[in-house]
Parts: sequence; C-alpha cells; structure tokens
Amino acid sequence: MAVRIRLSRRGRKKLALYDVIVADARAPRDGKFIEKIGTYNPITNPATIDIDNQKAFDWLMKGALPSETVKKMLSYRGVTLKRHLQIGVIKGAITQEQADAKLAEWQKAKDAKISNKVDSLSKAKEQAAKARKEAETKVREAKAEAIRKKAEALNAAPVVEAAPEQEPASEA
Repeated sequence: MAVRIRLSRRGRKKLALYDVIVADARAPRDGKFIEKIGTYNPITNPATIDIDNQKAFDWLMKGALPSETVKKMLSYRGVTLKRHLQIGVIKGAITQEQADAKLAEWQKAKDAKISNKVDSLSKAKEQAAKARKEAETKVREAKAEAIRKKAEALNAAPVVEAAPEQEPASEA
C-alpha cells in the first residue's frame, strides 16, 4: 500500500484551509485518511504551517511519500533535513550529537529569518498606515484652505447696498 503525506482541503470558497494528512495514495483528496498530522493556512502572510514534526518525521522514516507542496512545507519546517541527518546517523557517517547540533543551528537561523520577515511586514504595514494618514491630512488641509479662500472672497467683495426707496411725495 502506497502511503502519501498530502493536503486535504477544508474551509469555504476563496478562504481555503488545509489539513496535512497521511493517506493511502488511492484515497480521494477529501476522503478517508490514516492520520492528521497538521494544518496549513496559505491566506496569512507568512503562511501558517502547523505540523507535528515528530509524526511527520516518523512517517517519512517509514517510507511515506510527501506531495510536492507538503515536501516544501516539511523542508521549510526542517523535517526533511532531520530525515537526511538521521539517515547519515544510521549509515554511520555522523554521530547523533553532530546531527542534533546541525539541526539546532539550522533551526535557529530559520527562526531568525522568519521573525525578520514578520518584523518587516509589520513595519511596512505601519508605514503604509502613516502614509495614508499623512495623505488624508493633506487633503483635509487643502479642503480647509479652499473653504477659507472662498469665505475671504465673499467677505472682500464690495457689498452693494440697495438704495432705500423714496416714498412718493403725497400730494395734498
């Protein structure tokens, strides 16, 4: 039986959420599965990937094949690197301590990269809000200036007073 690690869609139209599942390759996309190992939300920025790394690692070591998207997600989370290092340990190329040290170093660098992206996105959002507020202020000031000039023009215009009508002299 060929086992795949793949995505199963849920959520409503244009707001997709995915479950990361382990299923028989012959099962339909949203059909029967063996185990749910996580979730994936592509709508957030950066995309939210919540996978149980240990379960995913165990399934990879048992021979489950990930789909292309899941393979990228597992690589992003470091599961494929952990598998690669563990195979090296099994073959005797490196020790378990060396493998753990390499994985920890990689994970630290990856976490720093992710936090930098989140920080840059939040700064960009703040700058965009500040720019919108400044543009709104300029527009409001321009409107106030136009109203002030119009009021000055009305006040400066010579006021033409109507001459009082003379009453016709009464003939007596």
